[in-house]
Amino acid sequence: MNILVVRNDKLGDFITALPAIYVLKNYDRKNRVVVLVAPLNKALAESCDFIDEVIVDENDSSVFTLASKIKAANIDASITLFSNTRVALAQFLAGIKTRIAPATKIAQIFYNKRVVQRRSEVKMSEFEYNLQLTRTLFSDISLEYPKPLLQFTDAKEVYAKFCEDNNIKKEVVAFHVGFGGSSDANWNLDEYEILIREVLQQNRYQVVLTFGPDETDLYKEMQKRFEVKNIVFYLSTDGLITFAKLISNFKLFVSTSTGTYHVASLVGTATMTFFGDSLFASAKRWKSVGDTELQRHYMLPVNEQKRQEIFEEVKKELVSF
Repeated sequence: MNILVVRNDKLGDFITALPAIYVLKNYDRKNRVVVLVAPLNKALAESCDFIDEVIVDENDSSVFTLASKIKAANIDASITLFSNTRVALAQFLAGIKTRIAPATKIAQIFYNKRVVQRRSEVKMSEFEYNLQLTRTLFSDISLEYPKPLLQFTDAKEVYAKFCEDNNIKKEVVAFHVGFGGSSDANWNLDEYEILIREVLQQNRYQVVLTFGPDETDLYKEMQKRFEVKNIVFYLSTDGLITFAKLISNFKLFVSTSTGTYHVASLVGTATMTFFGDSLFASAKRWKSVGDTELQRHYMLPVNEQKRQEIFEEVKKELVSF
């Protein structure tokens, strides 16, 4: 069976789709699993050995162009994890016989298997809702998947070169201080500076600060704050896959609930993550796909006193890690 899985939005959102994609492939290795993704997720999708084909959705293309791409893949059934009218209509026009999606939005009229999930109630996480949708296609499918879900055969070599280039001789605790995706809570730079200095003072780990390719201003700002030789500043200009290979070797990855957090968990790294104090932005909804025992979640309240209490907890956790 040729199965299309649609998740053509942000990095973290696509990673929440990967367990569902894996179980579809694992249900029957003869299944040909095709994914429809945003351009930024093309390389990540191509690195997964349980994905057979990647269709890139250029969002500025017409619905007819998208329908033509989908039709060429000769799809038997589709599972759309996040929908809009354009994506739904394109699948209808492509003539996919079985079209599965959550029963939300006007777009649901173009699907012939609509599943009521009420995700806004957050009874489970986003990736667990995605897994549940696969049972609409195969009622007896196993929802188990390996953790970490993504591994690279050359990750150790890439990391060794990184350590050699940066004179790293200790295990790495990394901080990613920027925002991104749908994250709506984070420490400010002054607070991050305090946390980073706490780790530096312990002198047990190498501190690495990571930045996305569009965070050059933040990269320069943090360099000004830490004019010391024992911090490595890494601006990710070599692509997401190289970044993922490096992260997979880190001891701990500290960040807000953004795409890089999901990457770290995907490749098996321990995470310390900060979430907004609301159900929509919570860890309950956005916990990542990795081992839950490796995930440390903190909800950042609006109340300043409570926020300070959480901040002290985080400091203690970092010191004792």
